[in-house]
Amino acid sequence: MTRVLGIEGTAWCASAAVFDANTDDVLIESDGYAPDSGGIHPREAAEHMREAVPTVVEAVLDRVDEEYGDPAEALDAVAFSRGPGLGPCLRIAGTAARALAGALELPLVGVNHMVAHLEVGRHRAGFDAPVCLNASGANAHVLGYRDGRYRVLGETMDTGVGNAIDKFARHAGWSHPGGPEVERRAREGEYVELPYVVKGMDFSFAGITSAAEQALDEGTPVADVCRGLEETVFAMLAEVSERALSLTGADELVLCGGVGQNDRLRDMLATMCEARGAQFYAPEPRFLRDNAGMIAVLGAAMYAAGDTVPVEDSRVRPAFRPDQVPVTWDAGTPVAGPAAETDRVRGAEAVVELDPPDAVTKRRVRKAYRHADLDERLRRRRTRTEARLTSEARRLGVPTPLVRDVDPPEGRLILEHVGGADLRTALSESRVRAVGQHLARCHAGGFVHGDPTPRNVRVGDAGNDHERIYLIDFGLGYYTDDVEDHAMDLHIFEGALGGTADDAAPLVEAFEDAYATAGDDRVIRQLREIEGRGRYQ
Repeated sequence: MTRVLGIEGTAWCASAAVFDANTDDVLIESDGYAPDSGGIHPREAAEHMREAVPTVVEAVLDRVDEEYGDPAEALDAVAFSRGPGLGPCLRIAGTAARALAGALELPLVGVNHMVAHLEVGRHRAGFDAPVCLNASGANAHVLGYRDGRYRVLGETMDTGVGNAIDKFARHAGWSHPGGPEVERRAREGEYVELPYVVKGMDFSFAGITSAAEQALDEGTPVADVCRGLEETVFAMLAEVSERALSLTGADELVLCGGVGQNDRLRDMLATMCEARGAQFYAPEPRFLRDNAGMIAVLGAAMYAAGDTVPVEDSRVRPAFRPDQVPVTWDAGTPVAGPAAETDRVRGAEAVVELDPPDAVTKRRVRKAYRHADLDERLRRRRTRTEARLTSEARRLGVPTPLVRDVDPPEGRLILEHVGGADLRTALSESRVRAVGQHLARCHAGGFVHGDPTPRNVRVGDAGNDHERIYLIDFGLGYYTDDVEDHAMDLHIFEGALGGTADDAAPLVEAFEDAYATAGDDRVIRQLREIEGRGRYQ
């Protein structure tokens, strides 16, 4: 039996909770901070934390005494949110946890707030190998467990999804948090088009927010802008989640984070998973928004694994990324198991059917989770783009399938069948070197692939094309000479390697070495800058 008290204090919510691993019961006491105007003010949030943390801790200790007896005897450990978050808030919660652990003579457990979000969802779902979508105020991640850590398969390149919605809400004159008001207004509105920015499994929200603000200022009804904002942002999250399921072969998806309370987002994800034959789970709202219950749940798993931290080493980490956490507890089965080759393959966007002896028919299927107008626009545009850039890359000497026919209104392509396997199931240093060389050639030709994952690289059969490496599926590509865009291609490929390879480091090194030899060294420097741009770095 393990019973752990958790303390949450990353930003707006002061919370304390106790999790009983024997009964699965969770007792939670919370006190949230609501600013009078604008977003979260760090100084005000810290003042609230200073007043509220002792109150919620005392309240939950009283409940422990009532339910289980003397806390010093009833509890096994004290866990606290070590990061990421606002430094002043984290320090207050951390100080309280250290003091309580010392007073009760209990071990201390330092928990990553983001990993706690996804672990409480996985725990309550009972899933074994899920992809996890974290849609929170300050961030957005798509994660999967692989090789001893939760790997970031995709994430926002600028602002968090909740913060992006809140920023628009502030522009509209609404109080924080703005998500509930945007959701209410969206139900009354008509869809309006806004920028849709997906780069592989990464995404960007800043430009969408700016476009929504501009549309409102130009007289578009606020309900219509809210509808367009939700339909666009949440469709992006559903799409990257489906891409992650396709890449890893997973058939379970867990939603976590405060934005997950939005009905439209949950509906989109449930619809997407149902169409794929995948299972979907979203915890009850109290476990979606920031809370100490999730800190206690993960704290109990870490404590049972012996993963405690000495007080002298328990400094908070405001920039604590989820992929920096060694997983010492049982996190289930790793994602990204090998996929069998069949005559019919369903990817994230399309169904690909083998047309013997040497052709495939690729059909971009309609997505019921997306608004029909948005879905039609994306299907047509991506079909045209794939045909054009596949042929352009081929002219530059990059091995690609021959395009035999294209029908944008139907989202259909007929292509030469190439290769005998996805790179995902046949990773090697020599093969990823070839990918680096191919991308360098595309970039020199003035365009990016847009989604260069191991699922979109084919490895030749034995015979005439033995070990020939083909790039396929250029649907997210576009023409650009921008070093930033070229570096994003590399970032996408390396992120996907982290989610599919047992030991990605030598593969990444080989890939970058090949690109640096064949391409522009400024791209590698820009890649380093992108890697340091994560929301909490």
